[in-house]
Amino acid sequence: MPASSTSSLVIIGGGPAGLMAAETARAQGVDVDLYEAKGSVGRKFLIAGKGGMNLTHSEPRPAFDQRYAERAAEVGAWLDGFDADALRAWARGLGVETFVGSSGRVFPSDLKAAPLLRGWVHRLRENGVRFHVHHRWLGWREDGALRFATPEGERFVHASAVVLALGGGSWPQLGSDGTWQARLIERGVQVAPLKPSNCGFDIGWSAHLSSRYAGAPLKPVAASWHDAEGGMHTRQGECVITETGIEGSLIYALSAHLRQTIAACGSALLHLDLAPDRTLERLRNDLAKPRGSRSFSEHLRRQAGISGVKAALLHEVLDSSRRGDADTLAGTIKHLPLILKQARPLVEAISSAGGVRLEAMDDSLMLTSLPGVFCAGEMLDWEAPTGGYLLTACFASGYRAGLGAAAWLEKLG
Repeated sequence: MPASSTSSLVIIGGGPAGLMAAETARAQGVDVDLYEAKGSVGRKFLIAGKGGMNLTHSEPRPAFDQRYAERAAEVGAWLDGFDADALRAWARGLGVETFVGSSGRVFPSDLKAAPLLRGWVHRLRENGVRFHVHHRWLGWREDGALRFATPEGERFVHASAVVLALGGGSWPQLGSDGTWQARLIERGVQVAPLKPSNCGFDIGWSAHLSSRYAGAPLKPVAASWHDAEGGMHTRQGECVITETGIEGSLIYALSAHLRQTIAACGSALLHLDLAPDRTLERLRNDLAKPRGSRSFSEHLRRQAGISGVKAALLHEVLDSSRRGDADTLAGTIKHLPLILKQARPLVEAISSAGGVRLEAMDDSLMLTSLPGVFCAGEMLDWEAPTGGYLLTACFASGYRAGLGAAAWLEKLG
């Protein structure tokens, strides 16, 4: 590639949002060049699909939209153009059938991300999208040219329109390191600070629990918490003890609330029901039975089905005198208090919250302070739980930005 070149549409970032923007704009007849900092596209997409590619979710709308919380209306507008059904149809167009799992999550029939990505990139190349890897975006030159760092030195590209799909700040080793924030802020773009989402939290276990039970799963359990208005909520699921605290799907689903509570109050209180299939009354009666010569641990296992890491958690919060009282013990099993002190670092999170404020762009996802520059994907200020909701919104925003860029170019003539 020459040191300076010109393109109708430049897309920066080769994740799902960038690739979808490229496909959408190309379908409108736009010449598209896609630039990626790494040596190949879709790296986070591949890693996310390593344990089974959760493509989207079968939950019907508008309940689906509500997974995006305070951004439900804005993301819902994106989904009006490209929703979960459209995503499944898109996969089918690449020869990949999907199925709905028992939890409502939607997976490719082979559970793999790689065949889907390979087929997609092949189709994009055949349709004329030009790929440029090992091109790290550095911002703009004074004359408006895009700057890229490459193995051969810095290169400059003039573009009539740009779609930025640079990811959030999680998993920086795969390319989404959040370094774009300063470049946009310098240009007057409103950017909310990036924060960890779908993440674990620190509690501060004793050395005994941390060394012996880190990595131990907690299942089944139910978490209960109070919202900002004082309302009580309960959700059943699974989580995992870590060296410093707790993580897992149940915790990820609550991460936005927990993070916001910690920011407002300094900590967040979460209660776990260690025996969600047993009533408090039954536990009280069973634990009040004579123990005889059995140890406390054996009595707990026989009468309450509590052993291993669940028993260790009871030891963590109850001293020996309180463990001997059946009412106290039963109440703690059903309502074990955990004080969460802080979220784990952003680099460990599955996704990030914050990013380019949606108020900084128009309905086509074009930045109002930078006409002709569009943004898509996780770099935008929205968040969602795992379960296919993250990926669906990335695809939908890429689709919207691709259409917006094509319409902008058409207007330019």
